[in-house]
Amino acid sequence: MSRETTRTDDDLTLIDHLLELRSRLLRALAAVVLVLAGLAPFARQLYGILSEPLVRKLPEGGSMIAIDVASPFLTPFKLVLVLALLIAMPYVLYQLWAFVAPGLYRQEQRLARPLLAMAVLLFYAGCAFAYFVVFPVVFAFFTSMAPEQVAVMTDINRYLDFVLTLFIAFGLAFQVPVATIILVALGITTPKALGRARGYVIIGAFTVAMFLTPPDLISQTLLALPVLALYELGIVAARLLVPGADRRGDQASS
Repeated sequence: MSRETTRTDDDLTLIDHLLELRSRLLRALAAVVLVLAGLAPFARQLYGILSEPLVRKLPEGGSMIAIDVASPFLTPFKLVLVLALLIAMPYVLYQLWAFVAPGLYRQEQRLARPLLAMAVLLFYAGCAFAYFVVFPVVFAFFTSMAPEQVAVMTDINRYLDFVLTLFIAFGLAFQVPVATIILVALGITTPKALGRARGYVIIGAFTVAMFLTPPDLISQTLLALPVLALYELGIVAARLLVPGADRRGDQASS
């Protein structure tokens, strides 16, 4: 009898967790839908802002085109959907955090909160860096390399896919400080060891940039250099957020 009661309590606990998870996911979905509804009337204007870095660099008479019949409608809507996800991301992550946080220790919560906020801000910073710094340089290079007899006219959907790929690449690349802090917090490495590995990181940054960016040296360099700077920032942040990280490394070496 007591065994059956214990099983029932466990089942109820699991059901309660599942119901809470469903509630959190529904709230997150509702936030995305609300942002999407607010952005939808401005889809054309938002796509115009996104395409401005390329349009400014097009030669005289050049323009963007829509190859598919439905592209003039679907492409701006696709952009608005992605923007809704990005804008609502802090609230979505908050809902996930509220579900997971009760199962963490206080020390883990104190470390996870700034890391979560840092990850979101760095992703936004990576997207902003791509738009304001990388796009003008890359598109100026691409359009200047077109032969004289070739009219530069980019399809709006392919352009969106291209810039979204760069946004994701730079947003993820800017997560280097977060990854560095996590590695130190887990005891996998130390700030001193990370400092000694700078040479390997430089080679790795340019190698990864070669695969994540278009096949030109400019965009690869524009991705690799911020990654190296953020790597140094991660070492400093690890010393501040993980107490005794360097002392732990000294004890391990001794």
